[in-house]
Amino acid sequence: MNGVINLFKPKGMTSHDTVNILRKILKTKKIGHTGTLDPNASGVLPLCIGKGTRIAEYLLDVDKEYIGELTLGIRTDTQDIDGKPISFSDKTVSEKDIITSMSKYKGNINQLPPMYSALKHNGKKLYELARQGKTVERTPRSINIYEQSILNIVDNRKILFYTKCSRGTYIRTLCDDIGIDLGTYGYMSYLLRVGVGSFKIENSYSIDFLKTLNLDEISKLIVSMDEALDHLEKYIVEDRLYSKLVNGVVLEIDENPIGKLDTVYRVYCKDTFIGIGKSINKDSKLYLKMDKVLIT
Repeated sequence: MNGVINLFKPKGMTSHDTVNILRKILKTKKIGHTGTLDPNASGVLPLCIGKGTRIAEYLLDVDKEYIGELTLGIRTDTQDIDGKPISFSDKTVSEKDIITSMSKYKGNINQLPPMYSALKHNGKKLYELARQGKTVERTPRSINIYEQSILNIVDNRKILFYTKCSRGTYIRTLCDDIGIDLGTYGYMSYLLRVGVGSFKIENSYSIDFLKTLNLDEISKLIVSMDEALDHLEKYIVEDRLYSKLVNGVVLEIDENPIGKLDTVYRVYCKDTFIGIGKSINKDSKLYLKMDKVLIT
């Protein structure tokens, strides 16, 4: 089995836990995820299987989609429901204020990564330092919130919302920032990931369901590597160059379909997915260089 399976991760389980469980179900050690999903969140977690583990890096940058809940009036040290309350406010905010504040958090914005995160500082994960009561200086990162819409507001205190965002966006930090912007506090009280690129929640499979299937049945649910990479442009190479292509020979090409160098492509030849290639410039000539040959 080579490809990606669209797993629904339950709340309370780490991404690594799900990998270990799938390894037992599929009887293979060659399984990896494409970026963690916090234990207190549930939803879409694509897992790469077999040779599919070699494309994991190309799935890290795809857009993510979430449905989250922001609860106002309380701030926690982890910015989510699992944290310890550290600040309280009884300020009442209007629905208009909520709509205005959330509208500010769209497009390209800078976000300060939370201390309770897996980012590293001098070789140590930030959450390890945070658990020791330490706070270190972090650099704000540029993120992109492509879409954001309010789904429901209850008692002007609980806001259910949808967000489509870039890699590296912390929804709990978004909730914390909005709470501060409203002149009160807020924390992420619920999070469901409903999409990772083309992997959507309506096409995901639970662990309990997969346990009821045999290996042949599960294999039919696995998305092929090229389909999993459908966010990358397709590049077709002439049939006569097949042997050179599969052997990783750098090929001179006449044109770059995208018009940009270092563009990453899904490369095909003889109606077959060969692997991942990149356009490069050398001596004023354009070449296609295979990063990974994945033909099975």
